[in-house]
Amino acid sequence: MYTVFEWEKPLEELENRIKELRQFIQEQGIDFSQELTELERKAERQRKEIYERLTPWQRVMMARHPKRPTMLDYTKLVFDEFLELHGDRTMRDDGAIVGGIALLDGEPVTVVGPQKGRDTKENVARNFGLPHPEGYRKALRLMKQAEKFGRPIISLIDVVGAYPGLAAEERGQGLVIAECIEQMSFLRVPIVCAITGEGGSGGALAIGVGNRILMLEHAWYSVISPEMCANILWKDSSRASEAAEMLKLTATDLMRFGIVDDIVTEPLGGAHRDHEAMGRQLKSFLKRHLAELRRLSPDQLVEQRLQRFRSIGEFHETGFEPAAPLEPAEPDDDAAGAAADEATSAAESAPEESGKEDNTQDQGKGGERNHD
Repeated sequence: MYTVFEWEKPLEELENRIKELRQFIQEQGIDFSQELTELERKAERQRKEIYERLTPWQRVMMARHPKRPTMLDYTKLVFDEFLELHGDRTMRDDGAIVGGIALLDGEPVTVVGPQKGRDTKENVARNFGLPHPEGYRKALRLMKQAEKFGRPIISLIDVVGAYPGLAAEERGQGLVIAECIEQMSFLRVPIVCAITGEGGSGGALAIGVGNRILMLEHAWYSVISPEMCANILWKDSSRASEAAEMLKLTATDLMRFGIVDDIVTEPLGGAHRDHEAMGRQLKSFLKRHLAELRRLSPDQLVEQRLQRFRSIGEFHETGFEPAAPLEPAEPDDDAAGAAADEATSAAESAPEESGKEDNTQDQGKGGERNHD
């Protein structure tokens, strides 16, 4: 069953009317082409109005659409001859992360990314797209293999976060995420990362250190999901829409902050409406950015990647003029003279007062002697 969001229902009703009218024309042979054209124009206008004004929370919901293309879908839509490779050579194979070798217009590349399920059975097998430590170790193993053979790396990110279970922590979840970030920073091949759906926390960053970061139009990328943010701030996950506004997690916001390098436009209505068109669009963006990165030497690739992430968070103030330094005040001759006179008078009166005190003390002592 096709999922329709609340804000899409007026458009769905109009699209159903168009389908019914087409079927009626086909069955009855009556010419209603003018009415059909008018309805189609109205539907097109309504689509633009809806999808160009989506709120951040609505974009989060779009990124979670159950029919949105997954990692394995993109291996067919964008690449040729994808060969999946398994295992981390330490413990086991983690189905929540998929990786392997493929051809991008005839060029060998290594592709990695989290994989969500379409139904309950597949979601259980894929751990609902939440990678274990062995999943990240597998991804890192494949990326090091790509460096060894000089293959570019493409990371397709769609994950709400790394698996937070006790067993994952016991097997070093935090450590392996840190290792992935460190090792990816110094790989001597081009790395292009594309956030295709959700990009949550360290689970996304562990495979998101690239020379170029692309982001689909209706994807989101943040240190925390809106629900968890609302739960921490207000103890109320139902305020997730407010948290989404505050987190600035949309592609437009992150492009403005310099966190992503390019926004991959989606078919009108979202990637789930037209997988083929979305695949073609993503492929063209990947090819363009890889072509630019091929001009750089291995040393330049590493340096560009490091500088890219070091520059995140920098800011420059504009329109700010520092205050002029304070100048010493001009001396006031009259005030200075009065102060000097006061000081002189005080100095002259001090001995007189001292003499009076001495005389008083002597008289007191003399009285005591006379009394004795």
